[in-house]
Amino acid sequence: MRELLQHYINGQWVDSEGGRRHLVINPATEEPCAAIMLGSQADVDKAVAAAKRAFKTFSKTPVAERKALLERILAEYKRRIPDFAPVISEEMGAPISFAGTAQVGSGMGYIMGSLEALDGFRWEEEIPGAPNARIVYEPIGVVAAITPWNWPLNQICAKVAPCILAGNTVVLKPSEECPSNAKIFAEVLDAAGVPAGVFNLVQGDGPGVGVALTVHPDVDMVSFTGSTRAGIQIAKNAADTVKRVHQELGGKSPNLVLPGADLASQLPGTLQGVVANTGQSCIAPTRLLVPAERKDETAAFVKNYFAAVKVGNPHEEGPHIGPVVNKAQWEKVQGLIEKTIEEGATLLEGGPGLPENVNRGFYIRPTVFADVTPDMTIFREETFGPVATITTYNGLDEGVELANRTSYGLSATVTGDPEEARPIVGDLRAGLVGVNQWGGVKGGSFGGYKQSGNGREGGRHGLKDFMEVKTIVNA
Repeated sequence: MRELLQHYINGQWVDSEGGRRHLVINPATEEPCAAIMLGSQADVDKAVAAAKRAFKTFSKTPVAERKALLERILAEYKRRIPDFAPVISEEMGAPISFAGTAQVGSGMGYIMGSLEALDGFRWEEEIPGAPNARIVYEPIGVVAAITPWNWPLNQICAKVAPCILAGNTVVLKPSEECPSNAKIFAEVLDAAGVPAGVFNLVQGDGPGVGVALTVHPDVDMVSFTGSTRAGIQIAKNAADTVKRVHQELGGKSPNLVLPGADLASQLPGTLQGVVANTGQSCIAPTRLLVPAERKDETAAFVKNYFAAVKVGNPHEEGPHIGPVVNKAQWEKVQGLIEKTIEEGATLLEGGPGLPENVNRGFYIRPTVFADVTPDMTIFREETFGPVATITTYNGLDEGVELANRTSYGLSATVTGDPEEARPIVGDLRAGLVGVNQWGGVKGGSFGGYKQSGNGREGGRHGLKDFMEVKTIVNA
């Protein structure tokens, strides 16, 4: 069992002051696989103080120097890929094949996208009609980065990479459910020569380290990825110090199947988003919206697709899916499946209980429901498991209305001819819209409408969101 009992503060691995030991559970075996020390208020204070000191000099370094630093980080990151994948697989259940490609690759993509965002980026801008004035972009200060377990390196890199390029300093609190990759990431930054205090890692949970960071008077910005419930509380915690709060929260993404969609060639690319990562993606397009006249055809296709999804040991190579992250998540998904049956939906595939080929671990049967109506719980609540629902619509106007009938707006998916989708994508109230695919793109922006959060990560827009904007007027 791995012992990760120190924090990385001011360029050194240090013991916790008053921290509490926490066991990390392997979701495939239900046995401990690692131990961390949950940080204390004293640990947070030391990390923030180190970041505040480092900001005085790091914020003034030339952009070229910060770019060269991030390039060294990218090189070290690539070197440690063989170390990242096994710990992600063991701690959050992603199959090793998926962990070594999609999970690790997504973090690398954010680093590369941040570097590419520098091309043509204007740190100073003229103001039309005001020749004596200009707008400049400057670093914010100390950024608290609070990241989740489902795509751990993706979210760490989405925050740390633009922070470094912008000239900020960082205190990272990764999820206590999947902490080992963050420890390796800190080693990457140390090996790349990140100056002391520019990056700090404090392991911990939300009620402890998370709250301490969000209320801290010397933290200038909180960048949080997680549930909407937690995001609301973070915003309240940060309000007293009027710090900037940047949030990427929950989702309940629709998959609008167009009347003329070719199911065989176009639907698999969007259904894959429901089962990838065992459905533990905030942009998983779980709500299939289908023309009423194509209900039976689509239901049969989706049922067969999900029936072919294999569930298995995440430590084995292959295209199968693994368990969900922990017992609480397993119980939540099981409860939602049972609730959907009680509310009258038609179970087409899967259902409650463990898959037939396993007898322990937090595995979910890939599940499909038809006849799901907007008043049902599963139509509204984020599932975070490999569960798809089918709801019918009459006419595209109703289809778009159903797609938008959610308090979330992180992403939306359209299945069908891209030309047929073109006039519709602007009507979908979401920060990311995919046509015949469900993910984002390197260099694009990522973030949500409505209760899916505010602010953007990735590319040029993500770089700007980690900076202050100043207007300078000369007499």
